[in-house]
Amino acid sequence: MPAVTVENPLTLPRVSASADAVARPVLTVTTAPSGFEGEGFPVRRAFAGINYRHLDPFIMMDQMGEVEYAPGEPKGTPWHPHRGFETVTYIIDGIFDHQDSNGGGGTITNGDTQWMTAGSGLLHIEAPPEQLVMSGGLFHGLQLWVNLPAKDKMMAPRYQDIRSGSVQLLTSPDGGALLRVIAGELDGHDGPGITHTPITMVHATLAPGAEVTLPWREDFNGLAYVMAGRGSVGAERRPIHLGQTAVFGAGGSLTVRADEKQDAHTPDLEVVLLGGRPIREPMAHYGPFVMNTKDELMQAFEDFQKGRLGTVPAVHGMSDEGPGA
Repeated sequence: MPAVTVENPLTLPRVSASADAVARPVLTVTTAPSGFEGEGFPVRRAFAGINYRHLDPFIMMDQMGEVEYAPGEPKGTPWHPHRGFETVTYIIDGIFDHQDSNGGGGTITNGDTQWMTAGSGLLHIEAPPEQLVMSGGLFHGLQLWVNLPAKDKMMAPRYQDIRSGSVQLLTSPDGGALLRVIAGELDGHDGPGITHTPITMVHATLAPGAEVTLPWREDFNGLAYVMAGRGSVGAERRPIHLGQTAVFGAGGSLTVRADEKQDAHTPDLEVVLLGGRPIREPMAHYGPFVMNTKDELMQAFEDFQKGRLGTVPAVHGMSDEGPGA
């Protein structure tokens, strides 16, 4: 990690917050519990324990791995349904195949992102390709769920394939931070991901001792999740490390720093920065469905059970008809 990098960050456009931007305070720092998803791959539940009013429009995020699989060990998820939101799968190391009942899908690897708008509903599967299952190897990624407003929950499903080469690369004024804008906008620079709910998603790598203060839309919330390493957040220098999420309060900029000394297994601080415009609508979430009311959830389960969310392509067999990740 990371898969997408440059030899000299100072060749990239540089971004920084204006001197008069109000610094966002750090409201909370929480530690993600660990667990297993799908057929048994390890995850950290990044947003567990965080009040939804701080997360909106984000619903959940899992850090998948980092894990070094032995031959025969790589695992994925079985076929399962979704309705009412978008899933964002970002692969940092390794390979993942995706297929859905709407005809979307493909293979993503080292720095690629798959953006699936479930909308009115579909079935999908995520799994390592057969050659990775046979050989084993490093696997590391994120899956983020982004809510859809009520007016878009029943839209037609859509699939975006975002290759690593299309990600917008930026740096801090001194070149100490490499910023990958996957979706949304940062200081006038647009990432390739097209979102129904306005958000910004950035993967930042900070060299030991580096600091970056970024402009952040005041109408967005602000979150920072550490995928590797240790550092601090905010003007108050609140400590943060692997598996922790910082929630920022209101303001026009946010600050992240990397400690001078990093963990033995990572040379840098690796952080995902997220911001989005809150939807501020009622949310009813159960299993693979995110709707506005309990009645809509019941309808989603009924539609799934009656096959209205699509069918598994004939070349595959559904290994689990229950709700999945």
